[in-house]
Amino acid sequence: METKTIVCISCYYKGYDFMDEMHKLGNKVILVTSENLKEKNWPWDAINEVFYMPEVKPSVWNLEHLIQGFSHLMQTRKVHAVIALDDYDVEKAALIRESFRIPGMGQTTHRYFRDKLAMRQKAKDSGINMPEFTAVFNNDEVNAFVEKVPSPWVLKPRSEASASGIKKIKTKEELWDELNALGEERHLFLLESFKPGDVYHVDSLTFNKNIIFTSASKYLAPPMQVSHEGGVFRTKTLGRYSEEFKALDEANTKVLSNFGLMNGATHTEFIRSKDDGKYYFLETSSRVGGAHIPDLVEASSNINIWREWAKIEDALLRGKDYTIAKSTDYYSGLIIALIKDKEPDYSQFESEEVVKFLPIDYHVGIVYKSSDAAVIQEKLDLAAEKIHAEMLNILPPKSKPTS
Repeated sequence: METKTIVCISCYYKGYDFMDEMHKLGNKVILVTSENLKEKNWPWDAINEVFYMPEVKPSVWNLEHLIQGFSHLMQTRKVHAVIALDDYDVEKAALIRESFRIPGMGQTTHRYFRDKLAMRQKAKDSGINMPEFTAVFNNDEVNAFVEKVPSPWVLKPRSEASASGIKKIKTKEELWDELNALGEERHLFLLESFKPGDVYHVDSLTFNKNIIFTSASKYLAPPMQVSHEGGVFRTKTLGRYSEEFKALDEANTKVLSNFGLMNGATHTEFIRSKDDGKYYFLETSSRVGGAHIPDLVEASSNINIWREWAKIEDALLRGKDYTIAKSTDYYSGLIIALIKDKEPDYSQFESEEVVKFLPIDYHVGIVYKSSDAAVIQEKLDLAAEKIHAEMLNILPPKSKPTS
C-alpha cells in the first residue's frame, strides 16, 4: 500500500484524533503549526515531521512566508493532501492547494465557509432563510439598511471564528461610532439584523457530495452570550426523530449542497426566531466544531467526527469507497465553564451519566450521556447551578480570537 503524505495545518492545539487516525491508516503526517504551540502534547507518535510558523498576531501567519516554506517542503516530499484543522486555517490550506495544485477545496469555495459576507450572499442567492444583512463598504447603503431594518443589529467580523469580535448595536449613532472606530479595517466587517431566538448547531460529515452523518444540537447558552457576558457554555443533542432535528437536517442539507462542499466535516449554525418560529441560517464552516463539541457528538452517536473525517480523506486519496458505521441514538449534553482553580474537584459531579470529565486548565468540562433527554437536561441544569454558585470565574471579553 502506497504511503500518502498529509499536511495538517493548525494554529490551535487540536486535531489529535485526526492525525492519529491518519497515521493508523498508513499515511505520513506532517504538521505545520504556530511556534508558540511547540510545547503542546501533540500526538508525536503519529507525526512524522513538524514545521513551525511565527504568528504575526493571534492565529495569523505571514502567508507569503508560508508559501515559501511550503515550496521548500515540496522539493523533497510529494504532498497528497492539505488539511485545515481549525477555522482560521481554512484560508491557509486553500491558498496552498491553489498555489501547488493540490486537490481539495480552493479559494473560491473556501470563502463560502470562511468569509461571513460571502456565505451570506451565497445563502441569499440560493434562497436560504437568513437574517437581513449588508456589507458596510458604502455609507449610503449602510444608512438605507438601518432605515429599513429595525434595531438591534449585529456588527460582525467577516473572518473570525465562533463569537469573537461580534458587537450588538442598538442605535444608528452607536453604529457609526463603531464603524468610524474601525478605520481602515471597516471593510472586514458586515452588519445584520439581530434575531432573538434559540441557536442550534449541526455537525456533519460529507463524502462525494453526500451527507453521510448528521448530529443536531441546541445551545442552552449560545457562544455569543458566553463570549460577551461570561458564564456557562451548555449544549445538548436533539432526538433524531424530533421536529427540530428534521427541520435542521433539511436546512443543513440545503446549505451544504448549495455551497458546493464535496467532502469532509462541517459545523453549521442556525437560529429559530422567537418572532416567527422559522429557522434562519447563521454561518457554516468546513471543519470540526470547537469547544469539545466532537465529544458531545461521540457520546450520543458513537461516531468520532475527527477519525471519520480522516477515513474520508484516506478513502479519497486511495480511490476507495467509504461507509460510516451505524450511529447509536443516545442523548448527550456538554457543559464548560471558566473557573478559579486550575483543576476542578470533579467528585461532586460524579454520576452514571458522565461520559468524561474534560482535562482543561482553569475550566470545568463535563460530557453526559443518557437514553432519556429529560435526564440530560436535569444534569446540565444541576451542574450549571453548582458551577455558578461555587466555582465560576468571569473575565471581560478579550479581543484575541477563541476557537
